[in-house]
Amino acid sequence: MDEYILHTEQMAVGYNGRPLISDITLHLRRGQIMTLIGPNGSGKSTILKSIIHQLRLLGGTVYLDGRSMARMTEHDVATRMSVLMTERVRPELMSCEDVVATGRYPYTGRLGILTAADREKVQGALALVHGTELADRSFSEISDGQRQRILLARALCQEPEVLVLDEPTSFLDIRHKLELLDILKDMVRQRQLAVLLSLHELDLAQKVSDYVVCVNGQSIARCGTPEEIFTADYIETLYGICRGSYNADFGCVELEPASGAPQVFVIGGSGSGIPVYRQLQRRGIPFAAGVLHENDLDYPVAKSLAAVLITERPFSPISEEAFERAEACMKACPEVLCPLKAFGPMNEKNRLLRSLASQSGTLRTDN
Repeated sequence: MDEYILHTEQMAVGYNGRPLISDITLHLRRGQIMTLIGPNGSGKSTILKSIIHQLRLLGGTVYLDGRSMARMTEHDVATRMSVLMTERVRPELMSCEDVVATGRYPYTGRLGILTAADREKVQGALALVHGTELADRSFSEISDGQRQRILLARALCQEPEVLVLDEPTSFLDIRHKLELLDILKDMVRQRQLAVLLSLHELDLAQKVSDYVVCVNGQSIARCGTPEEIFTADYIETLYGICRGSYNADFGCVELEPASGAPQVFVIGGSGSGIPVYRQLQRRGIPFAAGVLHENDLDYPVAKSLAAVLITERPFSPISEEAFERAEACMKACPEVLCPLKAFGPMNEKNRLLRSLASQSGTLRTDN
C-alpha cells in the first residue's frame, strides 16, 4: 500500500445513509494525474467529497500516505492533501495574496502568523500560477479565470502531496483552461505531486490524464489509460450518446449527419475536406465523400458526417471498383466540391473524378 500516496479500499459513497456507488477501489501514485469522467450526476463529485471527508463514508477506507484518513488529525491531512472544489469562494476584503496565504495556515500555529519563509512560499505559489501581478488586487474584483489561478496557488502553497480538484476548469475560457492544466502538469513532473480530479471536457481529460476512472452513476464502470478508455464505442456507451457521435481520433463529438440523399459530392483528403464536411452539416445538406483512404486525416470526420462514404484501404491506389462507385454517386449529386488540391499516385483517380465533374459542369470552383 505504501507505493500509493492515495488509496481507497471498498469505499461506499452516497447521501443520507443511502449508498450511491459501492466497492470503489482507487490507487493514485505520486507523479500521476487520475481523472474521473462520466455523465452529469453520475457521482464524480460525490466520490471526491467522500475521499476528502466532506461527505461521510458509507463504507470502506481511504488511505493517505499509507494511513487511514479517519485516524489522522486535520493537521496531518492538511499538510499532505489540498483541495480545490467547485464551490465559489467569496472572501470579503481580502487581497489575492491574502487568499493564497491561507494555504500556509496548517504550518503557522494557532495564531496564524506568517514567517518570512511562509511569505516567500506565498510569493512562489503566486509565481507558479503566473499571478504575481494580481497579489495586491482584491480577490472579489478579478475574473473567474484569475480567481481559479489564485485558488490553485493557495492549494499549491499548502505544499501537498495530493491535490484534489473538482471540475477545476469550470467557468474558464479555453486559454485559462489550458494554462491551469499546464500548471498542473508541471507540478506533477517537478514535484511528483499526485492529482485526483474530475473533468467534463473529454478532449482535455484525454490529453492531461495518466489514468482515467469512468463513473456511470451506479458503479466504477471502467478504469484504464486514456488509450484504453477513449474509444468511440465506449465513450458513446458511457454517456449514452444517441444523437451524433464521439470522434476518438480527435477527442471531440460530432453532430448527427444531415439526413436524405446526398446533394453534394466532396472530393477531399489530407484534412482538406474537414471544414467542408462540417459546413455542409451545419447547413443541413447531406453529402457524399470519397474516395478516402481509411488512414486519411479526413476519414474519421467524413465517417461521422457523410451520408455516403466511399473508401479505400490504407496505402493502396484507388481501385477501379471504388472509383466506379464514386463516379456513380457523384453523377447523382447536383454539385461537386473539391477542396483537395494535390494528387499523388495513391489518389490519382480522385483527379479523374475532379476532371469528370468539371466536364459535366457540376464542379463548383468557389470553395
